[in-house]
Amino acid sequence: MIRTASVAAALCAACLTSACVHIGPTRLKADQVDYARALGDAKRREILAAVIGLRYGDAPAFLTVSSIIAAYTFDTTGGATVNTGSGSMPNYAQASASVSYSNRPTFTFTPTTGEAFASAYIRPLAPALVLPLAEGGIPIDLLLRITAQSVGGLQNGNALGGENSAGAPGFFELIQALRRLQLAGELNVESRQIDNKASGKPGNQADRNPQMGVFLVIGATTSGESPQTAADLARVRRLLHLSAKTRSYEIVYGPSSGSKKGERIPMVTRSVLGILSDLGAQVQVPLDQISDGSTKPTVGLIGGETRPTIIVHSGPAAPDNAYVAIAYGASTYWVERNDFDSKYAFTVVQNLMALAEADTSSKAPVVTIPAN
Repeated sequence: MIRTASVAAALCAACLTSACVHIGPTRLKADQVDYARALGDAKRREILAAVIGLRYGDAPAFLTVSSIIAAYTFDTTGGATVNTGSGSMPNYAQASASVSYSNRPTFTFTPTTGEAFASAYIRPLAPALVLPLAEGGIPIDLLLRITAQSVGGLQNGNALGGENSAGAPGFFELIQALRRLQLAGELNVESRQIDNKASGKPGNQADRNPQMGVFLVIGATTSGESPQTAADLARVRRLLHLSAKTRSYEIVYGPSSGSKKGERIPMVTRSVLGILSDLGAQVQVPLDQISDGSTKPTVGLIGGETRPTIIVHSGPAAPDNAYVAIAYGASTYWVERNDFDSKYAFTVVQNLMALAEADTSSKAPVVTIPAN
């Protein structure tokens, strides 16, 4: 009996020790995915909070998660008592063990302020930052609808209102033609190195300063063009006043192409705050919030669009399966999980913000998982 109890106590201690040894790898497998999802969910809530806040005229604030420490503690104790007995006392053995487990996560947030805030959120997004997303498969009509204020002098609609809030009909004709070319494989976005010649001192050779430029290539394939593709190519060149002598056009920031007319496409982009403000102006809000002056009436659809870029619902409470939801005042605002178009547009905005924030963060969030 004594031998059996001793073996049982030893096995118990071995099992507890084994559990402690393997807790690190076990938690890593779960935490890598769980924390990635949690960071994504938190970012979506931050974006929706900024959209709704701007709808009511509130200045947004952004916090960057700079570190995560998920501290797991797994403590074990074990012991055994053996009595061989004497006289009338029987032999007996007793084993004991205890286990304690705790999880103390710590998050560090860094507010985005000053120059970092201006660079990421107030300054317009560079075309060289935005357009390559189309090469990655994002629909170019959705991308330009969100980010462009004008392309080739054609004004996008402005949900914030104003004299030209409806936008130019040619703008929507343009982005629809570009989307058809993209689907046909006749549109590419390429990043290339370009040379800017800066004049040196008199008598010296001009210095060459290579920079990266972004180019829109239309009619990219060498196969025969369909009648629809040929018509779309002609339509894009006509709307943007492009030369038919080339298929590659440099995209430059600004309202005009400068001296290289017909070879460049001028584009004025929005800032992140401009994008979020425009999305907020499309959100339907409770009527009493409009009547008491808390916010302005919701703008109508512009440019022949059939639906808002992102449909945001409001009510006393969000559904349990909402894609993203936040509370603001007495109401809750959310995006439906079964609304793919809104979710995809939301993802595009999230990617744009990640690109805008890339140069303002010294490093990505660090996840530290000590397991004792």
